[in-house]
Amino acid sequence: MTETKRLYRSRNERMLGGVCGGLAEYLAIDPTIVRLLFVLLVFPLTFGTIIIVYLILLIVVPEEPELPSNNPPSNITPSI
Repeated sequence: MTETKRLYRSRNERMLGGVCGGLAEYLAIDPTIVRLLFVLLVFPLTFGTIIIVYLILLIVVPEEPELPSNNPPSNITPSI
């Protein structure tokens, strides 16, 4: 069974909200390229449009789930 690709806001590659980093991970490209595309889109579009698109993505796209850690919870004492 193949795992479906999901779009998440990145926890690692984030400047503001992780939207560009998440898009870059989803598209398997460098996050800098996605950030540059967002900045370059400001000029042909009105400034408010690209900000609104970013804010909508920030609200709609869920944050990347945390990876489970190998450390046991601190409130459990190991038995000997």
